Amino acid sequence: MANHKSALKRIRSNEKRRVLNKYHHKTTRNAIKKLREITDANEAQKMLPSIISMVDKLAKKNIIHANKAGNLKSQLTKYVASI
Repeated sequence: MANHKSALKRIRSNEKRRVLNKYHHKTTRNAIKKLREITDANEAQKMLPSIISMVDKLAKKNIIHANKAGNLKSQLTKYVASI
């Protein structure tokens, strides 16, 4: 166990961040799954910008890698265009 006050605080703050990061990542993954299930082109077009924004925020916070974010955005855009 940690002996310093700062180390104890770091443990607490890391746990808070971990839980928040997990929440944001899971929420984004669920939104992506919803988008891939949609068959209506108009609805998908409306939903795409918000999901791209979510993916960008994850990449900005280093929750996912920047290249993964780019690949996801590309795949989703292609999917919406093909509907």
